[in-house]
Amino acid sequence: MDRHLPFDELHNFRDLGGYRTRDGHRIRPARLFRADSLGKLTRNTADWDRFLSLGVGTVIDLRHPWETERRGRIPADASFAYHNLSIEHRPYDQAALTPDIAPGPYLSERFMEVAEDGTKEIAAALELVAKADEPLVFHCASGKDRTGQLAALVLALLGVPDEVIIEDFSLTELAAPALLADWRARNDGRSPTWPSFARAPESVMRLFLKALRSRYGSVDTYVTTALGLNATALSAALRTRLLEPQPTTWPPLTYRKAIPRDAPLLVRLRDTAALWQLARGIRQWQPGEKNETHFRDRMREGEVWLAYANSSLTGAWELWWDDPAAWGPRPPDAGYIHRLMTTPHTAPPGTGRRMLAQAESRITAEGRPYARLDCLSSNPRLREYYESAGYQVVGEQGAKNDGSGSPYAVTLLEKRLV
Repeated sequence: MDRHLPFDELHNFRDLGGYRTRDGHRIRPARLFRADSLGKLTRNTADWDRFLSLGVGTVIDLRHPWETERRGRIPADASFAYHNLSIEHRPYDQAALTPDIAPGPYLSERFMEVAEDGTKEIAAALELVAKADEPLVFHCASGKDRTGQLAALVLALLGVPDEVIIEDFSLTELAAPALLADWRARNDGRSPTWPSFARAPESVMRLFLKALRSRYGSVDTYVTTALGLNATALSAALRTRLLEPQPTTWPPLTYRKAIPRDAPLLVRLRDTAALWQLARGIRQWQPGEKNETHFRDRMREGEVWLAYANSSLTGAWELWWDDPAAWGPRPPDAGYIHRLMTTPHTAPPGTGRRMLAQAESRITAEGRPYARLDCLSSNPRLREYYESAGYQVVGEQGAKNDGSGSPYAVTLLEKRLV
C-alpha cells in the first residue's frame, strides 16, 4: 500500500513502480526509486542492509557538491556507481522564507529556473536512467523538489498522466513531519520561518507542468530543444527498461476486522487517498483530518474492515450502525458505510465494488435490510459510482455536521439488500 519504503534514517524513499501509463502499461516495481539524502546511510546498520538488498546499481545525487561535503554522501560501495549531478544552479534557503510566500507559485518558479539552468545535468541524469540495467535511485536533500522535478520528467516521458505525476510529487506530504523534525534537530530545536518548509502541495507540480508546457509546448519539446536529446529515442529507451504489461490475473481479496493497533495504517491509507483526490482536483478530503483516535473510536462504536490481496493491503471501510448527523434518528434497519478507501495504483480492479459487497453482506448478517451512505453533493462522479453499484438517491442533507468543521451538503443514497 505504502510507496515509502521503511528506513530508520530515511523518510522519503519511494518506489515509482506500479504507476500506469496512458497506453495501459505500468512501471515495473523495484526498478526506479526516489529518495531523500542517502548521505544519512551508514555502513553496518539495518538501513545499510535494507538499501543493499534492493540491488541498486546506480545512485544519482542531485545536490550541490557543497551539500555533499557538509551533509555527507552515500558510502562508496562496489555494488553501485555514484554520480553527483547538481541540477540546481541558484541555491536558495527555503527554511528562511517569510510566511507570506505561497509555495505553489514560488516553488514552481524555482523549478523553471532549474529546468533552464541545469540542462546539462538533467540531460545526463535522464540518460543514466534510460541506460541503467539494474535498479536506480536518485535523490536530493529532502527528496522533494529536485528529486520531484526529475521524477516528473521521467514519468512524463514514460506516458504517465499529469494527475499521477502531481500525486507522486505530493506524496512527500506524508514524510513532511519527519523531514521537519530532522531540520529542527539540526538547528537546536528551532522551527523554520517558512510554514511550508518540507511541504509538497499539489499546486507546485501542477503549476510547473503548466509553465513548462507554456514555454516549450510539451515535455518532449523541452527535452529536444533545451536538453539537446532525442525525446523519441529517450522515451523509447525508458519504456523498454521500465515498463511492463498490466497484470491479467489478481489474487482474491480477503477481509479482517481492524483492531486498535491498525489505526496508524488507516490514517496513512486515508491521507494517501486524500492526496490522490487533490491531485485530480477533488476537494473532498484533506491529509491530516482523521487521526488515530478517530479510527479507534469507529472501531469501538461500530466496525472498521481491512481488505487484502495476499499480504498487501488494498483498502478499508468503516461500518456504522447509526448516522444521525446525515440521516437523523432512524430505527435500527440499516448499516451505514463510510470512508470506502482503496490503495491508489496497487489495488486489483474492482476492489471498491467488492468491498461494498462485503460490507453489504455484513449488514445483512445483522438482519438489517438497508445499506446507506452519503457523498458530497459537489462530487457527481462519486454519486455515479454508487448508483452504478445499485444505490439510489433518496434525499439531500444540506448541512451535515460531523464535528470536524463547517457543515457541508451531502447526497443520501440507499440500497435495499436481498
